[in-house]
Amino acid sequence: MRRTLFITTALALSALTLSGCSAGMSDTSTSESQEFLVDQVDAGSSGDSTAQEQGAPAADGALVSESDISREVITTGYMSVVVETPEDATAEAIRITEAVGGRVDGRNEYAASEHNGASSTLTLRIPTSDLTVTLEKFKDLGELQEVSTNAVDVTMESRDLEARITALEASVDRLLALLTTAENTDTLIQLETAISSRQGELESLKSQKRYLDDQVAMSTLTLSLVSEPEAPSVEPGNFFDGLSAGWTALVAFFSGLLMLVGVLLPWIVFLAIIAAIVVMIVRFALRTRRVSPEAATTLPAAPDPVEAPAEEPKVD
Repeated sequence: MRRTLFITTALALSALTLSGCSAGMSDTSTSESQEFLVDQVDAGSSGDSTAQEQGAPAADGALVSESDISREVITTGYMSVVVETPEDATAEAIRITEAVGGRVDGRNEYAASEHNGASSTLTLRIPTSDLTVTLEKFKDLGELQEVSTNAVDVTMESRDLEARITALEASVDRLLALLTTAENTDTLIQLETAISSRQGELESLKSQKRYLDDQVAMSTLTLSLVSEPEAPSVEPGNFFDGLSAGWTALVAFFSGLLMLVGVLLPWIVFLAIIAAIVVMIVRFALRTRRVSPEAATTLPAAPDPVEAPAEEPKVD
C-alpha cells in the first residue's frame, strides 16, 4: 500500500515538473522565434540592398546595368564681369536667374572707394539644364573677366542612398507586420525599439538624399560684378576750375602742414625740455670752474719779513 502511494506521488511530481518545463520552453521558443524573425528582416534588408547595388530587375524582368543609369553631377562655378553700373547689372542678373527658375542665395554690394570701383557679388542657384544659356546671358552684362566651372560625379552616392532607403523601408514594413503578431510584452518592446531605430535612420537618409538631389538639380554660381574706378581729372577746364584747384591745393597744403606741426609738437616740447636741462647742467659746470680760480687768487698774501733796522754808527 505504501509502495503504491509512493509511486503515485512520484508520478504526480514528474508531471508537474514536465508541464513547467514545457511552458518555459514555449515562452523561450516564442521569444527566440521573434528574435529570429527580426534577424531575418535585417538579412532580407541587406540582401535587397546588395541586389539593388548590383543591378535590380526592372518591371519586365531585365536587369538594369550601370550604363543605363543616368549620371548625377554637382556643378559649381565662378564668373566675373566688368560692368558700368553694378547696381543695374545686379538687378538684371537677378531677373535672368529668376526667369529660368533659379533663385538668389546670397547678395553682397560694395560702394566705390578711392582705389576701387563699386561692386556686387551674387550667389545664384540655377537649374543645371539652363546653366550654359544663363552664362551666355551674363556675359552680355559687360566685359567678361573670368569664368570657371567644376563638376563632381555623385552617381554612386545617390544610388547607394536610394538602395539603403529602399532596404530600410522594407525592413520597417516587415517589423510593423511582426508587431501585429507579437504575443508578449518583451517581444513587443523589442520590435518597437527596432522600428524606432530604423525609422530614425530612414529619415536621416531621406534628408541626405533630398540635399543631394537639390545640389544636382540646381548648380551654384558665384557672380561678381565690378566697375572700373573713375580717374580724377588732372587738368582744369577753365580759369575758375584752376582757381578752385589752386585754392584746394593751398588748403590741402596748410592742412597737411598743421597736421605735421601737430604730430611734431609733442616731440619739440620734449626735446626742448631735454635741451634746457642740458644747458643748465653746462652752465652750472662752467660757473663752478670760474669760481675755483677766483677763490685761489683772492687768498691773503703772506706778510713780508720785517727787516731789522740798521744800526747807526756811533760818533765818538
